[in-house]
Amino acid sequence: MPVCPERAVGAALVMPYADSEAMNLHLQEIGRAVAPGTHAILVLDGAGWHTSHTLDPPDNVTLLCLPPYSPELNPVENVWEYLRKNNLALRVHDTYDAIVDACCKAWTDLLASPQRIVSITSRRWAELS
Repeated sequence: MPVCPERAVGAALVMPYADSEAMNLHLQEIGRAVAPGTHAILVLDGAGWHTSHTLDPPDNVTLLCLPPYSPELNPVENVWEYLRKNNLALRVHDTYDAIVDACCKAWTDLLASPQRIVSITSRRWAELS
């Protein structure tokens, strides 16, 4: 679920699996969300599906893998923390569809608050000078 603090937008898919196939679908979704004429750098941790040799990012997306054990460098960690604390943790859902609905609602609610995206994902080290 990448976000762009500069534009205060994000792109995400709710999927039943986290694997290379799902990641390629996600990369295509991210590529569609990149502003025309621009290029995105997607910051990734070392999850197996982030480092697979079968990934095929679109031409407007470059993958940047972080060093091991450095979650503080990944702005999306703050998005996960926010969603867990405010929308997803300590809840019981009766069905798979209810879980998917809760995830979609949490993401939609976050996107409806662009300033929150900016505040929790901006990193001074990532700003262009």
